[in-house]
Parts: sequence; C-alpha cells; structure tokens
Amino acid sequence: MASALRASLGKLRLQYVDLYLIHAPTSRERLEQWRALEDLRAEGLCRSIGVSNYGVHHLEELLAVCAVPPAVNQVECNPFITRTPLREFCAAKCILVEAYSPLARAKKFHDPRLLGIARRCNLTPAQVMIRWCLDQGTIVIPKSTTPARIEENARLGDALLSGADLAALDALNEYFVSHWDPTTSP
Repeated sequence: MASALRASLGKLRLQYVDLYLIHAPTSRERLEQWRALEDLRAEGLCRSIGVSNYGVHHLEELLAVCAVPPAVNQVECNPFITRTPLREFCAAKCILVEAYSPLARAKKFHDPRLLGIARRCNLTPAQVMIRWCLDQGTIVIPKSTTPARIEENARLGDALLSGADLAALDALNEYFVSHWDPTTSP
C-alpha cells in the first residue's frame, strides 16, 4: 500500500494526497490495511484516510481497534438506495458519507415519480438527485464527461426541495444497486 501511494505521488508530482481510501472491505486483511493507512497519514503522505463500501458491521469492526477513525465512507447512495441506517451510523460516529453513483448511472432518470418532482421544482432529474444527496448531508461527486452536464449538475443555485418532495424521494428507496454492493460482504 505504501509503495502504491508513493508511486502515485511520484507520477502526480505531489507531496501528499488529501484523502486516501480502502476501496472495499472484501479483504480479510482489512484491519492491517487500515493500520497501513494510519501509518501513511502519520508520515504525512495523506491528510485524511477513509473507506469505501463499508457497511455498519465493517465500521464497527474497524472503530473497535483503530487509532484514527475513517474521515469518509464512500458508498453508492441516491434516492433509489438511500442507505439510511448506514448514513445515520456514520453521522453518529462523525464519519462523512460520500455518494458515488449519486445519479444511479442515469438508469432511473425516466422514473415517473422522479420526473414529477423534477418538473414541479423546475430541475432536471440529475439536479433533483444531487439536491437530495446534499439535503441528506452527503458529499456528492457526480460523474460526467460532458461539459454541459457538468455545468448543469453544478447549477443548483438556491434550488430547494420541500419536505414533501424529500419524503417522496425517500420513498423511492428500492435498494437499487447499479454495480455491486460490498457493504454486505462478511
């Protein structure tokens, strides 16, 4: 892990990275991997350390032994996979949640319930999903390679969702996993 980070820093011509994550809790060596991240942080090679795709049971295991708790847990999160219990656990432990696939890979943009809220709020489906994530206190990094969509995603301005809209979006939760879900791994 240390050699991989050092190689990346060399290629990027950086002294450190702001955030370094363990990608998934699928390895039985995950506690040793975490200790390695703590060492890298102590060396100043990364400012913050975190995890990705960790479920509550993984976080409980880690928090029981770590010297430095994770700053971030990056998980798939959007109105179609709300992760409410995981988000609540992370909030209670001061772990930020970062949503990947906050747009569900655009696979739900034609959902009539989402479209209705988007029309009512004068937003696009993507903007509604981003606003929902932000209203949940989730860090959002939507992926797009299209400049117009990147601008659209950032153009939320003062757009607000009503309590009724947020409740309707919460009700969309159907555990829609767009790729894979390691949060359930042992």
